Amino acid sequence: MEETISLREILDTLKKRLVMIITVTIMAVATAGIISYLVLTPRYEASTQVLVSQAATGSSILSSANPFDTDSSFIDTYNVILQSPYILDQVEEEAQLEGSPDLNVQQEGESQVVTITLEGTDPIETVETANVTAEIFQEEIQMLLNIDNIHILTPAQVDDALTPISPNPELNMAIGFVVGLMGAVGLAFLLEFMNNTIRTEDDIERQLELPVLGGISVMDEEEEDVDDTDSFIDSEPEEPEEKARENVGS
Repeated sequence: MEETISLREILDTLKKRLVMIITVTIMAVATAGIISYLVLTPRYEASTQVLVSQAATGSSILSSANPFDTDSSFIDTYNVILQSPYILDQVEEEAQLEGSPDLNVQQEGESQVVTITLEGTDPIETVETANVTAEIFQEEIQMLLNIDNIHILTPAQVDDALTPISPNPELNMAIGFVVGLMGAVGLAFLLEFMNNTIRTEDDIERQLELPVLGGISVMDEEEEDVDDTDSFIDSEPEEPEEKARENVGS
């Protein structure tokens, strides 16, 4: 037996389960907010920029074969050097870290500016680590690649690192709202689909495919008590009055 659901039935289901839908959605948003603000650890980001000048590239032993201003492979060399234990161990010791820093190296377009980005759970410590990394890189790269003209353009600043990059509570709560609303609507239709209770005449016609010929109304207990009292009063015999009439006739 095929069943079709009309738009009115959908709206009636949503209206009947409206309280549940709102409750589930609010709980999902609240859960996302609590997790974002109280459970997840905020992470901060600090960046410092280093310039490799033309004089440095000219004196580099690598520039004769692959000049830095035309060959992008030098940024890969910097990335490997900066993330190597040779540099990270020195940064960890100098900054007194408990583990290796989480850093990334990126070239700014086709320029000779290199951005060193670090992430951490403490903004002040992350800024200090970024600056220490740039300083150690400046010192060690002169010896490793024979580059003597590397400049730190923009040291990392604490004010720029005070805003956490993750988590994003607003985004997480928005996702929680969408997920909670979709889940609540799906749950409402699931409960309605699993409910086989016959409540109206339309349910009878739809389930049994038979017309309804009549119905018996439900009577409240108060109405039944009133009806019983009225019937008792009406049926009570009037014996004194009848006896009085008989006495008068006699």
